[in-house]
Amino acid sequence: MIRLGLVAAAGALLAGCGGVGHGQATLWVTRDEGKTVLLVKRVPADETAMQALDRSVKLDTRYGGRFVQAINGLSGSASSRHDWFYFVNGIEATRGAVDYRLHDGDVEWWDYRDWGRVGQSVPVVVGAFPEPFVHGYGGKVRPAVVVGSGHAAQLLAKIVHGRVAAHAPDGANVLRLVSGPARFTAQMLSSGAVEFTYAGNAARLAHDPALYRYRYSVP
Repeated sequence: MIRLGLVAAAGALLAGCGGVGHGQATLWVTRDEGKTVLLVKRVPADETAMQALDRSVKLDTRYGGRFVQAINGLSGSASSRHDWFYFVNGIEATRGAVDYRLHDGDVEWWDYRDWGRVGQSVPVVVGAFPEPFVHGYGGKVRPAVVVGSGHAAQLLAKIVHGRVAAHAPDGANVLRLVSGPARFTAQMLSSGAVEFTYAGNAARLAHDPALYRYRYSVP
């Protein structure tokens, strides 16, 4: 996710992730940290994130088409501290939407929210699970490790296309199963990998990986 405003204007100039994708990606448009779903649509994977958005909604942009001002009339506002932010596979986008080219299986997620409440940067969220374990980011898929035990851990390892281990190697995306009240959180590690921590009934998540769809975190 990246705020496509003055803060992100420089980042939007970064080069795209070379190569044209094939297949399909998925576009989500939500508001208020995923509480309200406005659009779910399949889009071509050989387009940029901005092209996929533009073909799917009524889009208003600024700064030469690099800044998303409004989607279907819902406009960003500095006075109300609301703007459009976007993720790819649950990871805060590090490229502007005009420069990120979608890969097969990517989830492009735009969320309209109050940046004064949670801040302008949320590096990774759980709401696209089992992404980014399955399709990674920018076409790069890291090894996936489930740190836990039991049948549910084995099932979750299959879901994230990884393995069960007592410890995760550096650079791997980690799903850590712990005990305690229901909780599902995510953090970005210094290596650029992600670590998801799930507490609660792991079997429930294994049988319904979309259980916390569109959520930033739980609770």
